[in-house]
Amino acid sequence: MPGVEGCEYDGEVRSLSLPGAGAIKERIISRDAVARTMVYSCFESPTPLDFHEARVEVVAEEEGCTLLWQTRVEPLEIEVFIKASMEGCLVQIAQVIGQPSTD
Repeated sequence: MPGVEGCEYDGEVRSLSLPGAGAIKERIISRDAVARTMVYSCFESPTPLDFHEARVEVVAEEEGCTLLWQTRVEPLEIEVFIKASMEGCLVQIAQVIGQPSTD
């Protein structure tokens, strides 16, 4: 995630520290290595959230794969921040694997 200064994972909770934004805690709800999916929920954030749940899935294709990342968030006004953060993550992932990112 762009701007993450630190990240800790205790097997259930992922704690992220973002300079200037504060701490975020996410609960990993499920992980399935065979299906290549993960579901997580942010339960602690400097931005007030009524609800947050995200699902990440890597879908194998003939050549390479597609990353699907879906998030449901309330209040809806937070969606702009979440979307920008997710897009930043996708750019960083593309840089790490050496591939151009696509929307």
